[in-house]
Amino acid sequence: MKRIVISVATALVLGTVGLYYGAPSLFKEPLLSANRHLSGLEEKTADAAMHTIHYLDNGTPPNPAPAHGSDTPIVLLHGIFAEKDHWVDFARPLTGQYRVIAPDIPGFGESTRRDDQPYDYAAHVTRLAAFLDALGLAKVHLAGNSMGGTIAALFALQHPERVASVAFIGAPHGIRSPQPSTMDRLIDTGQRPLVTHDAAAFGAMMDLVFEKRPFLPYPILHASEQEALRNATSNTRLWDAQLKDRYLLEQRLSTLQHHPILALWGESDRVFDHSGLQTLQKLLPHAHAEALPGIGHLPMMEAPKETAQRYARFLGVVATTPRETTPKIQ
Repeated sequence: MKRIVISVATALVLGTVGLYYGAPSLFKEPLLSANRHLSGLEEKTADAAMHTIHYLDNGTPPNPAPAHGSDTPIVLLHGIFAEKDHWVDFARPLTGQYRVIAPDIPGFGESTRRDDQPYDYAAHVTRLAAFLDALGLAKVHLAGNSMGGTIAALFALQHPERVASVAFIGAPHGIRSPQPSTMDRLIDTGQRPLVTHDAAAFGAMMDLVFEKRPFLPYPILHASEQEALRNATSNTRLWDAQLKDRYLLEQRLSTLQHHPILALWGESDRVFDHSGLQTLQKLLPHAHAEALPGIGHLPMMEAPKETAQRYARFLGVVATTPRETTPKIQ
């Protein structure tokens, strides 16, 4: 009897493993839901600017931070071809004290992508305003990675009264680095290194964006690869729309003088070389800028807890610093 029980248990394990790798789509949503639950986040939708926007939201936190200003929500904006769940582990240390909202920016993730609509920076800024209006948010902290950081900065320039602070969690797009990055060199040869048409290109893209690959369950990784391959043609259009504004942020960044700014830039970033941090500091001398040793382009995924702690310290200082004074972070 004991041998029969062991045999049945072994068969169940092998069967589950077989399904895990043979039918990974069955596991994707349960895995995402479980991870979101650990951070207190739930998926919601809002209709804004002719798009249905999927987003994660923890609502009103049970233990708001004691510092003044903790009632201002945090909105996290992902990069190109990324999505809202890339922020879940980063959000975990924050959701107990702040309301945290992470949308799939229209055109990406589960949010609507329309063939008749533009997805350049001007359109992203307009849609972000509509999304905040739909949620009834008058003022927020904006934090973004890559494209998302640029959207945050441009939104703050266009709607300064609606932004409490701007944080670049990883290098923002649109700053010319004194030393060209690996991706810069690929672009200069006519390639689109973040648009993937086959499995080999997807693997190369992953190596480009990460210095330390985080653990990604196979069903999540498989789904990401399949979506990238399925959307390759459409992604080419979005890539080209963004590339025409290749150094847009550098042209406008010096005018972002009236908001507290945090810049966290991975020293091992192969997408935007870390020498670009020097350019950012020249344009924004009041910003608090930190290089992150051993981190690539996506610090919120490579070192989510440590990166979130840096961001939380920044928010704490912002909340206790008079508006006319530059925050100083120790």
